[in-house]
Amino acid sequence: MAVRLEPHHPPRKPVVLRNARILDVETGQLGPERSIVARDGRIAEISESTRSVEGATEIDLRGLTVLPGLIDAHAHVTQASGDFNEILSWSPDYHAARTARVLHEMLLRGFTTVRDMGGADNGLAQAIDERLLTAPRLKAGGPIFAPTGGHALTEVVDGEVEIRRALRARFRDGADHIKMTLSGGVISKMRLEALAFSDAEVSAAVDEARLAHRYIAAHVYTAEAVSRALRLGVRTIEHGNLLDGECIDLFLSKGAFYVPTLATYWAILSGATGHGLDPAKKAAVEDIFERGLESLAKASAAGVRIGYGTDLHGAGLEFQLEEFRLRARVQEPLEILRSATLVGAEIIGEGGRAGVIAEGCYADLIAVEGDPLADIGVLADGRALRFVLSDGDPVQLP
Repeated sequence: MAVRLEPHHPPRKPVVLRNARILDVETGQLGPERSIVARDGRIAEISESTRSVEGATEIDLRGLTVLPGLIDAHAHVTQASGDFNEILSWSPDYHAARTARVLHEMLLRGFTTVRDMGGADNGLAQAIDERLLTAPRLKAGGPIFAPTGGHALTEVVDGEVEIRRALRARFRDGADHIKMTLSGGVISKMRLEALAFSDAEVSAAVDEARLAHRYIAAHVYTAEAVSRALRLGVRTIEHGNLLDGECIDLFLSKGAFYVPTLATYWAILSGATGHGLDPAKKAAVEDIFERGLESLAKASAAGVRIGYGTDLHGAGLEFQLEEFRLRARVQEPLEILRSATLVGAEIIGEGGRAGVIAEGCYADLIAVEGDPLADIGVLADGRALRFVLSDGDPVQLP
């Protein structure tokens, strides 16, 4: 019988961050200078102490604002190209190498955790956990599920029995969640207003996820599709650009999460992605983008729990931070920052461990020049980022 050998890692050095002024993302208060000690991937101590720590790497963060590491709750780490046919032509080894680069670049933008929403499997998450890659923590969901004729056909499943069988296999293999396409898409052969999967199929998926202590995320756009998904027990709504009052009420009563992804439409409209789109499709993207801003404003005003997501692919990946600037059109900076930290941690099941800076939490944090609560551009353009600590290790920035 094959024996799985754990990789050997040399002992990890403690890290001491001096003169760190921590921005409390719950209260919005900037604290006094403190020392932060990180050991074995956790924050071991936050204090006024200036004593030395044996064998530690010391880093002075004086003059910087220290924040929890950012969380992208709707990322596509395996989609280094915006051309899906090109991706399918890649060998598995080459694809893995491109994915490793995408992940590392996300870390260099300050994202210390990402939730992949279609493509990454548990093997990639395991490689990161074993520190074989310098990358953000990864919550992997495996392939997207769609019915025959549905949007984003990466794994086609039809019928309650087939859905349960497929979910059991994915959860057995370590999937953290499963995304199902419950409607068409903006750039899709399936009409935007069309509904996918029957109520019975969605209910079976939600039940199977419940049994595995996992959850279902839904790709949906229209108010009808969002309300249906929430009534059937879906936990996170992805995109959801066309919300109405019923949707808002259901978000609140069900305790579900909303993950808008404005950056992906902005990338198309700006010309960074979506090359070759015909004028009618581009006009549809522009409309869905504006409606997405309106829906975000409604949900935020009502107190819906909103995560930070980007849904970018290929050349668009470099604009992962643009979501901060886009949301600032309708939200206050602190609300946006909470989405990318506190709420993101709740979405991925890491509340109290990620998305905060406190003793016992993951040693994932960033430091920036300036005050992101006064100017969200401090985060949006990335140029103010001066330091990243990921799993207790300092990250070398360019």
